[in-house]
Amino acid sequence: MLIELRAKFEAKVQESREALVASLLVGLPEESQRPSTTDWLENLPCEINRERAKVHFRERVELSENGEEELLTVSHLAGVTKRSEKTVNMIMAESHEGYKLVQPDDLVINTMWAWMGAMGVSKEAGLISPAYGIYRPTSGKLLPEYLDLLVRSKPFVAEATRRSKGIHSSRLRLYADAFLDMRLPVPTLERQSRILQQVRARAAREDTLVRKNAKATELLREYRAALITAAVTGQIDVDSYTRTETTSATLDRIEGEMQE
Repeated sequence: MLIELRAKFEAKVQESREALVASLLVGLPEESQRPSTTDWLENLPCEINRERAKVHFRERVELSENGEEELLTVSHLAGVTKRSEKTVNMIMAESHEGYKLVQPDDLVINTMWAWMGAMGVSKEAGLISPAYGIYRPTSGKLLPEYLDLLVRSKPFVAEATRRSKGIHSSRLRLYADAFLDMRLPVPTLERQSRILQQVRARAAREDTLVRKNAKATELLREYRAALITAAVTGQIDVDSYTRTETTSATLDRIEGEMQE
């Protein structure tokens, strides 16, 4: 029970952060993370501009000549990262010649997995699969970190999913015309900086809590393993605890008593 509660706590922290991000980016109340209509920006404060993505980006298709650049990957968990830093069990292509080149600050969208949030702003130069979309910022009105936060937020992913095309939910594709037609929240650069500061401050506190929670969970698992060993070897008189409890409940109660 204690371990389950700590797992729920970590999930709750993540939900809380996602709610804060949605509130800061598009004005959604933290207690309600879905717009009441199909307009994902309906709660956006009136002083923040709503502008089409095509005003701020152009699709860039520049191919590698020899495929020797750093290979990048995109996921819904980490955004754009180096493939070499990941443990990937998929079969690698023999050659990356003809892959698309990526430059720092490019927005990279996995066309096939955009509905899962597989997109982000690259900090690295490298190359990516030809199937991905690469969009170069052109207006200078979007901070790279703000843009990365925006495109990986739940409201943006939901809107990207709504605009994706396909005959099945797992086959949806976010094509360039659909992305470039999306309306984006474009605050002033100063406001973007304030949003990022708020998220960083909240994240710093929550990351500390998550680390402490993970350490406590690890200790509880060690306690459980030790208690099971002690019970099996007769070091603990299990009969002294009520027989109406399940084994798990008994161990949870013993753990709780040991924490007091």
